[in-house]
Amino acid sequence: MTDNYEFEEEEFTTQFNGRILMRILAQAKPHWPMVVGFLIAIALVSGLDSYFTYLSKRIIDEGIIPGDREVLLKIALQYGALIVVQALAVFGFIYWAGILGERVQYDVRKKQFDHLQTLSFPYFDRTPVGWIMSRLTSDTERIGWLVSWGLLDVVWGVANIITALYFMMIINWRLMLIVAATIPLLLAVAILFKKRILVEFRLVRKFNSKITGVFNENITGVRVSKALGRERENLKEFERLSFDRYASGYRAAWLSALFLPAVQLIAALAVGAVVIVGGLQAEYGAMTVGGIQAFISYITFMMWPIQDLARVYAESQHAIASAERVFSLIDAVPEIQDAPDAIEAESMRGDIEFDHVDFYYEEDKPVLQDFSLKIKQGQTIALVGPTGGGKSTIVNLLCRFYEPKRGVIRIDGRDYTAYSQHAIQSKLGIVLQTPHLFSGTIRDNIRYGKLSASDEAVEKAAKLAGAHDFISALDNGYEEEVGEGGVLLSVGQKQLVSLARAVLADPDIFIMDEATSSVDTLTESLIQQGMEQMLEGRTSFVIAHRLSTIKRADLILVIENGRITEQGSHTELIRQRGHYYNLYTRQFRYEYEQQFGLFERAAVTA
Repeated sequence: MTDNYEFEEEEFTTQFNGRILMRILAQAKPHWPMVVGFLIAIALVSGLDSYFTYLSKRIIDEGIIPGDREVLLKIALQYGALIVVQALAVFGFIYWAGILGERVQYDVRKKQFDHLQTLSFPYFDRTPVGWIMSRLTSDTERIGWLVSWGLLDVVWGVANIITALYFMMIINWRLMLIVAATIPLLLAVAILFKKRILVEFRLVRKFNSKITGVFNENITGVRVSKALGRERENLKEFERLSFDRYASGYRAAWLSALFLPAVQLIAALAVGAVVIVGGLQAEYGAMTVGGIQAFISYITFMMWPIQDLARVYAESQHAIASAERVFSLIDAVPEIQDAPDAIEAESMRGDIEFDHVDFYYEEDKPVLQDFSLKIKQGQTIALVGPTGGGKSTIVNLLCRFYEPKRGVIRIDGRDYTAYSQHAIQSKLGIVLQTPHLFSGTIRDNIRYGKLSASDEAVEKAAKLAGAHDFISALDNGYEEEVGEGGVLLSVGQKQLVSLARAVLADPDIFIMDEATSSVDTLTESLIQQGMEQMLEGRTSFVIAHRLSTIKRADLILVIENGRITEQGSHTELIRQRGHYYNLYTRQFRYEYEQQFGLFERAAVTA
């Protein structure tokens, strides 16, 4: 947990990347009318802000000092009318910026989610789920912020500074040059402080995450801690993390407290220069009282846009780092891709052949080596053997979740890469050892196998899978909510629903990976009876550790170290007295002893 978070925090060391920034801004291109609207609105607001200060100068010089009420009234009416215009512009830029940010987030999330559907299993094998979720959530939000509110703050800040300098030039160009000379210094100081403050706040968040992790581990693992006498060491670790968090928080508070006085000091120097030079000019009529007051207002007025520009610059590095990760997901190339001339097929029925197939997940660790196998259409193939021997890899290759590193897999005599992935995978029915259900009702989850299926077809599939009885016994029957991931059902019930879903799909090739491992013996018997009808005429692969479930398989393969070490029917393999015979007799003996022990205990109790 900590290491992943530290990886996330590397973002604030990322250098400014103009190419990525342009790609971020390009996300707003489909919504260019909205961008133009809010940019015009914010430029209008900035211009009016500066013009209001200029009007204040005229009120003093042309109205108050001469005592001209007519001029005062005229300027006041102009001021009032422009306030209404500015209010409408403020509404416009807030509305457009807010909508633009949401739409950009929607577009970027959709691009990521759509692309995730095309990526191959190896990508998900090496990429943590948390990493992907961060790209879809917080990183996408930062892109939306930069395109909308970040861009808005930049335009607002630059427009304010430019319009303020313009009106200062109209009033007195010499004093304007003095003020303009302080702007680079103000920006440099502001950026320096904002970047450093941002770093410290990131560290505070990082240490908060670590402290939360330590809290969680110590609370959930309290029994282990006490049993091993780890209380003192845990306290020391907590004190160290708490001190690190305190130190970062202290530095952030200290820098924040110092930042505004530093900026104000520079602004005060500019004000002092304006007052001295302007006062000298006023002696011979080159400057007015209203002009000096306007300059002081402009200097104070420009402090906030300069701070905003510094903040956006500091935070834009964070957003650019987020965008780099988002674009790395969008740019990820699927390792398994359809050929340009890939064909669709209404059926995947036919003989299946593995022809001298090699496969590995890591190059120096082969899983399958020179693996060859021919399967007749409609056969039931059982795969048994030690964990890690390659059983699941065989069915994963058949499903084209992965592709052979060497060799060919054929379906009905054709290299299966000639088919589209959809053509193969849409004809599969898969039931895994650890089933996954989606939030919704039981009926929804079964219908996931075939969205157009009627209620009658859903219930028929449930009966074949042996799930109908337990579903009917629930308060809401098929309308019972399963909860996130099926948390409201037992593991066995989830397995039955998952099995019914696969049955409803009416697949050409059926794959069961320990599909009955979580159900009791009676339910397993009911499932097998129903599945005999279901599997008739279909090629099926069954991975099983409970060997009593595969006695009727047409062909049983013992897979060890990526090779077939034994093959044949149940009867043939028992006669060979090899590895399968040892596994079966050992398991049979264990089950017999378990049952005998239960009967014996029941007799004693009676």
